[in-house]
Amino acid sequence: MTSPRTGGQILVDQLITHGVKQLFCVPGESFLAVLDALHDASIDVTVCRQEGGATMMAEAQGKLTGKPGVSFVTRGPGATNAAAGVHIAHQDSTPLLLFVGHVARDALGREAFQELDYGAVFGTMAKWVVQIDDPARVPELVSRAFHVATSGRPGPVVIALPEDMLTEAATVADAQPYAVTETHPGAAQLAELQQRLSQAQRPVVILGGSRWSEKAAQQFADFAAAFSLPVYCSFRRQMLMSAEHPCYAGDLGLGANPRMLERIRNADLVLLVGGRLSEVPSQGYELLAIPQPKQALVHVHADADELGKLYRPAQGIHATPQAFAEAVSTLRPAQTPAWQAETKTAREDFLRWSDPAPIRIPGPLQMGEVMQHLREVLPADTIFCNGAGNFATWVHRFWPFRSYASQLAPTSGSMGYGLPAGVGAKRLWPQREVVVFAGDGDFMMHGQEFATAVQYGLPIIVVLLDNAMYGTIRMHQEKHYPGRISATQLKNPDFRGYAEVFGGHGERVTSTEEFGPALARARASGKPAILHCLLDPEAITPGSTLQSIRKAALAAS
Repeated sequence: MTSPRTGGQILVDQLITHGVKQLFCVPGESFLAVLDALHDASIDVTVCRQEGGATMMAEAQGKLTGKPGVSFVTRGPGATNAAAGVHIAHQDSTPLLLFVGHVARDALGREAFQELDYGAVFGTMAKWVVQIDDPARVPELVSRAFHVATSGRPGPVVIALPEDMLTEAATVADAQPYAVTETHPGAAQLAELQQRLSQAQRPVVILGGSRWSEKAAQQFADFAAAFSLPVYCSFRRQMLMSAEHPCYAGDLGLGANPRMLERIRNADLVLLVGGRLSEVPSQGYELLAIPQPKQALVHVHADADELGKLYRPAQGIHATPQAFAEAVSTLRPAQTPAWQAETKTAREDFLRWSDPAPIRIPGPLQMGEVMQHLREVLPADTIFCNGAGNFATWVHRFWPFRSYASQLAPTSGSMGYGLPAGVGAKRLWPQREVVVFAGDGDFMMHGQEFATAVQYGLPIIVVLLDNAMYGTIRMHQEKHYPGRISATQLKNPDFRGYAEVFGGHGERVTSTEEFGPALARARASGKPAILHCLLDPEAITPGSTLQSIRKAALAAS
């Protein structure tokens, strides 16, 4: 470039160079120069109602595509509101760029209006935090941000932008588009893996993490089929293998199938690909012993620092899931695997566990039948989104994920994620059906983003389960302090009216018979919709009630 540009214009030009098509923001005067540069840019800007929602929308797009989601927020309270999305990106290994407007450079260090030390605030949850003080360095540092966010174990990068830097001009060339490096397994490692499989009697596979692709998921499915391997997905990573695949045997989430857990504990070989097997999928770090598992562990991860970090592997393979899946897709067993019958049994256990038909809960709204109806009427590639709460069990256990990039759920357990994630997904792929499952407490964390869905004409469907409480906390309360209800009860609005006042479609569902017609009307409306489903408070999980939990706790005390 031979002509000067403002820092804001240089920044927007770098985003275009690196392939950014969309971004999310809550506007602030601290980055007006960026907003002005975006006025004539090819990037679609989604204006959001709260910075946490904006950053979760960006994180959701990063999770679906493997490319960094991008959000812009203002300094101080804007940045701290966005922190929830940064934490999700950190624990979920999602590439994310958070740009934060900052105070002018000559005011730094004076505790100026809304000033924060972003390195101190985000240093423990971001892969990198940087402040750009010179507009001539914008191409260099933004390029590095894209590389850091996508390399090794992906994650969030926070970039602070002093407002006077954004209006200062500089003459500088644009950077080259970033490229992701794939780390491949070696021939000797593949030979060793095949040897371990030939000697195993009870192998299992666990898939997790990020840096997958639709092609990689299919290649790994072909490998699993060739070796008749039972495959489990890590917590909220069920989209990595189709629930219809004959080798798929369940997911390692909350309230996991006990028969599945027993099978993994008794395995003699565990192939862990892409994931870290952190607290939830490891069932409180008890599924595999730390640091030395009793099962032979083959751990495949894109970040070398994760190999041996918690679990000492019998074989560590430093490779991305995409490169590893491509490499193993060509392997074939030398003889018929000895565990074929066991894989079939594991599959049958999963089918029984995930069948909603036998499930009966208190009250006139039977969620087992609701899930069965959703399975019958929704497309296989429907994107399901949820935040945190017991309500999510209905999705994770009973919806058969059959398509890659069809699941948006925070492994960090962040409440309020589902609605922003649904907005992010629908902005990315408007042709895909998007369903958000939410609890009443969960929904109200970012319920204002329903206005964003209405503003951009995004016909997402919100299935809102209302039991007038913070259900998960109440469940634990009854386990540990039976009968002593404290700070978990809620008085909720009419969510049907909430949807309508915002300009969306609302339905009130009180019984099983009402759900199907209400869903059909919501889908036909062409508007963002809320199905306000009134759930009996006793129906705290698919298999237990508050009363039964309380009785068990009192009997044990």
